[in-house]
Amino acid sequence: MYGDGGGLWLQVSGAGAKSWIFRFTLNGRSREMGLGSFSTFTLAEAREKALACRKLCAEGIDPIQARQVRRGEAQLEAAKAMTFRECALAYIESHKAGWRNARHASQWPTTLEGYVYPVFGDLPVQAVDTGLVMKAIEPIWATKSETASRLRGRIESVLDWATTRGYRRGENPARWKGHLQNLLPKRSKVQRVTHHAALPYSEMASFMAELQTREAVAARALEFTILTAARTGEIMGARWVEINLSAAMWTIPAERMKGGREHRVPLSAAAVDLLKVLPGSSAGEFVFPGGRSKPLPKTSMLELLKQVQRLDVTVHGFRSTFRDWAAETTSFPSDVVEMALAHAVSDKVEAAYRRGDLFAKRRELMDAWAQMVGGIDEQPA
Repeated sequence: MYGDGGGLWLQVSGAGAKSWIFRFTLNGRSREMGLGSFSTFTLAEAREKALACRKLCAEGIDPIQARQVRRGEAQLEAAKAMTFRECALAYIESHKAGWRNARHASQWPTTLEGYVYPVFGDLPVQAVDTGLVMKAIEPIWATKSETASRLRGRIESVLDWATTRGYRRGENPARWKGHLQNLLPKRSKVQRVTHHAALPYSEMASFMAELQTREAVAARALEFTILTAARTGEIMGARWVEINLSAAMWTIPAERMKGGREHRVPLSAAAVDLLKVLPGSSAGEFVFPGGRSKPLPKTSMLELLKQVQRLDVTVHGFRSTFRDWAAETTSFPSDVVEMALAHAVSDKVEAAYRRGDLFAKRRELMDAWAQMVGGIDEQPA
C-alpha cells in the first residue's frame, strides 16, 4: 500500500495489479472503498475522487453507501428507459380498441414505420427533440401534407403518453401551437386541394340509363351507391341483415361508419326495386358479393367506370353530384342534405341539440333524387 495522503492509497497486489483505494473512518468504523484501476484512472483523477469522498464524510455521509444509491438509481433509470418504437407500440396497443376502424389502426404503424422509426425509432424516447421530429416530417411536409400532419400528431400523442408514464420529461417537441408552427408553413399554404371528379347532375339520367344496361354486380353496386349517396366502403360492406325492404330502410352500424355513429338510410322505390332483383341473402351475407363469402372489392366500381370510358369521374364524386343537385335545384335545407351524406356536425352546440336524424325529410330528399337520376321530370320539394 502506497499512501498519497488524504486517505488515498495505491494498492499493488502480489500479481502486480494496481488499484486506487480510499480509506476513511466514519462513526467509529474504518472502511476501504475502491476507486478504480491504476491503468484506468490517473493520479489526478484518483485525487479528485478521494476529495469527493472526503467531502461526503465531512457531511456524515458514507461514500460507499452513496455510490450504491447512485448505481441503483442509474440501474432503475436504465430499466425504465424505453425507445420511441417501444412507446409507440405500447400506445397503439392501449388505444386501438377505441379507434373507429381497422384502417385507422393499420395506418398508425404503417406511417411510423415508413417515416419515423428510420429516424429515431430505436433512440430512447427521452432523447427525441425538435431536430429529430423535424428530420422525420419536414421532407414530406410540402409533398404529402396530409400524411405529414397526421404523422406529427401521432408523434405528439406517443410523446405525451411517454411523459405521462414517466419515460420522458420536458415539453413535447412535436407540438404544433407555439412550437412547430414557427418552423413549418401552415398545411393550408402547401396543400394542394383536390376534389373528387364529379359528373354534372344534368348528365345523371343518361349515365344511369347506360349503367342499367350492364349486368355486372359492380354495376348494381354503383347504381345503389348513386341512389343512396353512400360511401364506397359502406356499400361494399352492406349486409342483408342491415336491409329492411318492408320499411324501405338500410341501417348501417356504427363500426362501419366514418363518423362512428349508426346511420339510417331511407331507400327510394328505385333502390328497393334494385335490391329485389338481386339474389338476396340466399347468395351470402353481403348485398354485393365478390365471391368466397367476401364483399365486392372496393376497386370494382372504379374499374367499371373505366370500362364505360368515364375516366373523368370518380365513385366518390357522385356524392358531390348529389350535393350540387340538392343545393342548386331544390329547396331542401342544407342540414337535411348534410345528414343524408352522413356528414358530422361541426358545431358542437348544434350537435348537442340535434337529437333526431331528420329521417322523414331525408326520405323525401332521396325520393326526389331517385326521380331525377331516373329521368323523371318532376320538380322536387
